[in-house]
Amino acid sequence: MVSADRKEIRIDGDIILGGLFPMHEKGVGGKMCGAIKEEKGIQRVEAMLFAVDQINADPKLLRQFNITLGVHILDTCLRDTYALEQSLEFIKAHMSTLDVTEYKCASGQTPIYSPKKPVAGVIGAAASPVSIMVANILRLFKIPQISYASTGIELSDKSRFGYFSRVVPPDTYQAQAMVNVVQAFGWSYVSTLADEGNYGERGIAAFETLADRAGICVAKSLKIPREVKPDTFKRLIKELLENQKAKVVILFASIDMEVTEIIHWLASDSWGSKAVPVNGQEWAAEGTITILPTRNVLTEFDDYFTKLTPENNSRNPWFDEFWESHFRGREYKQEGLVPFVVDSVYVMAHALKDLHDDKCGDTPGVCPDMLPLPGPDLLHRIRNTSFVGAAGHVVKFNDKGDATVRYTVYQYQKKSEKVFDYVPIGTWTDGLVVDKSLIRWKSGKQGPRSICSEPCPPGSVKKTEGLDSCCWVCLRCDHHEILEDESTCSQCPNGTFPDKTKSVCNPLPIQFLAMTSAWAIVPVVFAVCGMLTTLFVLLVFVRFDDTPVIMASGRELCYVMVAGLLLSYVMTFIMVAKPSLMSCTLLRIGLGLSMCICYSAILTKTNRISRIFNRGVKAMVKRPSYTSPRSQLVICACLVSVQVFGAITWVIMDPPGVTHTYPDRKTVVLRCRSNNVAVVLSLLYNMVLIIMCTVYAFKTRKIPENFNEAKYIAFTMYSTCIVWLAFVPIYFGTKNDFKIQIMALCMCISISATVQLGCLFVPKVYIVLFQPHKNANAFCHRLH
Repeated sequence: MVSADRKEIRIDGDIILGGLFPMHEKGVGGKMCGAIKEEKGIQRVEAMLFAVDQINADPKLLRQFNITLGVHILDTCLRDTYALEQSLEFIKAHMSTLDVTEYKCASGQTPIYSPKKPVAGVIGAAASPVSIMVANILRLFKIPQISYASTGIELSDKSRFGYFSRVVPPDTYQAQAMVNVVQAFGWSYVSTLADEGNYGERGIAAFETLADRAGICVAKSLKIPREVKPDTFKRLIKELLENQKAKVVILFASIDMEVTEIIHWLASDSWGSKAVPVNGQEWAAEGTITILPTRNVLTEFDDYFTKLTPENNSRNPWFDEFWESHFRGREYKQEGLVPFVVDSVYVMAHALKDLHDDKCGDTPGVCPDMLPLPGPDLLHRIRNTSFVGAAGHVVKFNDKGDATVRYTVYQYQKKSEKVFDYVPIGTWTDGLVVDKSLIRWKSGKQGPRSICSEPCPPGSVKKTEGLDSCCWVCLRCDHHEILEDESTCSQCPNGTFPDKTKSVCNPLPIQFLAMTSAWAIVPVVFAVCGMLTTLFVLLVFVRFDDTPVIMASGRELCYVMVAGLLLSYVMTFIMVAKPSLMSCTLLRIGLGLSMCICYSAILTKTNRISRIFNRGVKAMVKRPSYTSPRSQLVICACLVSVQVFGAITWVIMDPPGVTHTYPDRKTVVLRCRSNNVAVVLSLLYNMVLIIMCTVYAFKTRKIPENFNEAKYIAFTMYSTCIVWLAFVPIYFGTKNDFKIQIMALCMCISISATVQLGCLFVPKVYIVLFQPHKNANAFCHRLH
């Protein structure tokens, strides 16, 4: 029957189930309740009545025991305090202590009293804040509660809500699903908007925690106040639009709100696939992504609901109000959570059947062992229930009273010029599966780019601005650096260089002077010509060994000089060869030795000439000591031995070998390993010989005209000094270009040898070959 004094539904039965539904919106202006709710209210109430009718007619459930279900359904008006006040009606029968035998009628008879039956369990409520408030009091009286819509995270805490269960998954999973949606669309910078209260605040907190772990940043986190004023949504939208980079807003709100086409929404199940949030603002809501626990449309309920009229539905006191305000002239669509309301009622029915089996066996009706209905026993059976529900999936609970996790992802799309609808585009169980071919954005445009900073180009690192990891500036790594990670550049080791993507250090090609290079060909050709000329001179000297010119020039030292010149030219081939242990050893010894042989011979010769011609008259009386050819060779050998000893000591103390040098970051040169100090000492000794030769050449510049070899020696030494002075800036001014350095050193040694060859030997060869009459000069013969 329907109560006449207040709007509630009371249908008698052997066992009563309570129901809490938001039949009206929240009231404004001091009113507790507002306008009638079509989807969340009327359809869900009728879904409970529909389920009870089916259960009472099902011979496999309670009907086989001659047990019928009744209902006691109340309105919550979406207010937790009002819902708490209403739910007190459920526990009045539990608190009744009236003893009828203590009362007598005027006739002396015992009065007839029919106490209200206590509810065995409660279906509801919808909003999480309402369920939280109601669950606190129902737990005190051990009344099981099953919600068809409350997804608040807090309700999973069984230490506080031990008698609460739900056929929808909690928002922790929904938050994870929403994070996965954000990732799937490449959004990394979003804002959030949530109701004040448990549902919105805890849901958005779960999202923000999971988003942070996934590298998603929240630009702004705003709340919708409990009391919404006329300008509340305009203010919130304006504040969200202040950050133009966060084009997507995550919405956890259980109220209908104004939307704008500038913002793209990702909404929780409180929006779901309902028509109310988009009514009158379809164009602005186009493209919205929503999440809803997976369900199937119940065609049986559609047949039932569309046939209802005020005339045949007198048991629902709110139906007339709904009929007048909403339904007439409007298209009907089944509300998304209708199957879950049906599942909630069926969970109670299955648990009661199991309880009857245990307590009563085959005894029909509610046996004495079931009275009063034991809440803990019924709760135990609720948690262990498992059956295929109205949504087509198995209904069962985990140890926290939460249902199996399944979500459907919807997008609100424009189907035709004036028709909009929700289109399933994906699913989420353990992970997200999206069919991107089904996605349609506003006016066919691409989806929104909700990011703070564009990805950095290859070879650039991110430098975050402030504390927001999603906002950065891109800085290019140096040319010799690679990306160690997205925020760090690291130098490539010597001998390597980054690839084009700056992700790997690749080995650089090892360079050395190739024999086919012009830098090698020029000094080699010059050295070959010098060697051929030197060999020609040697042949001439050997052929005319006993002629006056040859004998007067100190032929023994000349042969020593020729050996030094040949060795100087040979050094070119060693220097341009690919560095190896053998070539580096020969270079270590031969470079200094070749010059040392030449200048030691010249120094010995100039010293001899100086001692002969600068001693005055006495010198003509007695021949100077140590001027014989043998003495000259010994003196020269002593001078050369210093260089040989130094070279051998250097080789022993610092064994030669090859090494890699790096003139710049892009060049690896294979060179001979050497100690700079030893190199300087080796060259320094030769410089001392050159300086001493130059000094003696200068001292003997005025010897008799008949014997002008001293002048040639002086000119040789002056030229040698000029060559080596020019070599220093060329060698050290090449910015470590090994090709120029090797060529310069080769040419410097070859030119020095050529100067000696041209100044000291060519004149003698010319006389011997082309002026033989001068070769018979008695003076020359006498000097020898």
